[in-house]
Amino acid sequence: MSSKIKHTQLIKTEAKRLGFLTCGISQAGFLEAEAPRLERWLKKQMHGEMHYMENHFDKRLDPTKLVEGSKSVISLLLNYYPNESQKDAQAPKISKYAYGTDYHFVIKDKLKDLLNFIHEEIGEVHGRAFVDSAPVLDKAWATKSGLGWIGKNSNLLTQQVGSFYFIAELIVDLELEYDLPTTDHCGTCTKCIDACPTQAITEPYVVDGSKCISYFTIELKDNIPSEFKGQFDNWMFGCDVCQDVCPWNRFSKAHSEPLFNPHPELLSMTKQDWEEITQDVFSKIFKKSAVKRTKFSGLKRNIDFLK
Repeated sequence: MSSKIKHTQLIKTEAKRLGFLTCGISQAGFLEAEAPRLERWLKKQMHGEMHYMENHFDKRLDPTKLVEGSKSVISLLLNYYPNESQKDAQAPKISKYAYGTDYHFVIKDKLKDLLNFIHEEIGEVHGRAFVDSAPVLDKAWATKSGLGWIGKNSNLLTQQVGSFYFIAELIVDLELEYDLPTTDHCGTCTKCIDACPTQAITEPYVVDGSKCISYFTIELKDNIPSEFKGQFDNWMFGCDVCQDVCPWNRFSKAHSEPLFNPHPELLSMTKQDWEEITQDVFSKIFKKSAVKRTKFSGLKRNIDFLK
């Protein structure tokens, strides 16, 4: 058995042991097909106020500019699908990914463990871990690594488990055995396009980020434009509509990561509880949550916008 195959098997086995759903590997290099797509999307201002999307254009498209001498991109998926959701059907809604501890911390720790394992088992390997906080096109690499295809809602989809998972990478200077991309299985389905409350999916596979409820409730720091009043389908942080309606998410299974379990009070909060939320309650419930990103004032603004 060649060392490439042996190293690849070691890494994939350890990734599974650490709780990752799947692991795929692709050769580090320039993302040729993505370059014009990203350029078009930015030119059309579909990133709204997310100006950071304009930065590091070269690095976004070429991991060898992020990690010198890199040879492989190891893509990993981590399931976050919860086994229960908010109880009050009238209550403002939070995206499922934000129920538990902020995924950045959870995944970073797992990636560090995987990198340490590579050092111990394989030797002197240089690499960096990424969890959507650096200019890396996660979905493009996951697609290249055969972990799924990018659906019409621009999320990564898999036939086995749908799309309720996080994507992360290790970019390393180690040659490995590379996986082949999978095929697109969206077919003629347009459920995500039809269901989007703000018509943010402007055409199949293109999402106008500046019209997306997740953008308005998390990224936008100014007031939410009044023309979107009444179109938020009661979402106060993020939005899961295009995932909830996707037929492939029939196959979602509950995660087994204790850190992703919600704060005990979160799911039982009523519409009134949310409308009367105080800074103290916010700090207690979202102490380690991704919801902290919007701050108390941001969440309050979102809740008021839904009234």
